[in-house]
Amino acid sequence: MTSLQEAKSVVLNYYNSLDSAQSDDELKLCFEKNTPRDYLWRGFHPFGEINNRDLVILNFWKPFRKSFKCTQRRQDIFFAGKNSLKDEEGIWVVSMGHLLSLFDHEWLGIQPNFKIVMLRYCEFNLVHNGQILQTAFYFDIPHLMSQANQNPFDSQTGSSIVQPGPRTHDGVLFEDANPEESEATLQLINRMISDLGQWENPLPLEEELALSWQDDMVWWGPHGIGSTFTIERYAKQHASPFRAAFSDRSGTGHIARLAEGHYGGFFGWPNFTAGHDGGFMGLPKSDGKIEFKVIDIYRRGEGKLAENWIFIDILSILYQQGIDVLGQNHSTVGG
Repeated sequence: MTSLQEAKSVVLNYYNSLDSAQSDDELKLCFEKNTPRDYLWRGFHPFGEINNRDLVILNFWKPFRKSFKCTQRRQDIFFAGKNSLKDEEGIWVVSMGHLLSLFDHEWLGIQPNFKIVMLRYCEFNLVHNGQILQTAFYFDIPHLMSQANQNPFDSQTGSSIVQPGPRTHDGVLFEDANPEESEATLQLINRMISDLGQWENPLPLEEELALSWQDDMVWWGPHGIGSTFTIERYAKQHASPFRAAFSDRSGTGHIARLAEGHYGGFFGWPNFTAGHDGGFMGLPKSDGKIEFKVIDIYRRGEGKLAENWIFIDILSILYQQGIDVLGQNHSTVGG
């Protein structure tokens, strides 16, 4: 059985090989060494699900490496664990932070600014027998667009900033954490999902949030929504308007949920569906249900959750409503 340390080593060696590759041949060798041919990769719009390592290189990594130079991986959180949702072979390894680069060539129709940019990312990797079998690689393209002065959204309920790592500066777990701490974090995340996951708790929203969140919680949200601080402001600036805009929410569908030490998180494909009643990002009511692809990463404080970094595929949500942000020459949305 793969240990946490073995799985972490596989991912760190993969990152070292990927980030240092100087040619297409070295990039190909990196993936041949670290992934099977039928490697499953999931990425935010416009990439989607790819079940072939050669196509992952062709569709994502080659264009990315052409557009972004001198890339540094700056991890803020790194942890690993077994998937608590199902009995499967392998260990999931989670990495979150920024890819810092020089944006020198057009990417996805986004024009370069020839300056430093930081692409927010979070990645779940399933490791088994020394290889990475699956990856969920979620990244905040609208935030990158904003840094390049091509902001696709003219307003948002929270604040858009380059997001720091944990307040406690202890999120990179190269050494394995205490299993009892890991279980406590997982139990708290599960409790939070039970309290908040279906939007059916009869308590007032702020009291509902206080069941599992510290009063001074920080919600590091995606560009288009933004970040908020304290339960009061989170309720006003995101949770309340978001719930008002969507209804008929499905149950929670996660592919993996895990924790190590004071850190944990999950991802889905999609996490849930809901009907849009109008108002989200200034948009009118839409027909049918919208799929939400999300990664949530949490830091547990003293008995409650203290911080939440969240990645939502905003471009996919808009695309499902007939708005192709990347294909519209970056005209504003929600004005």
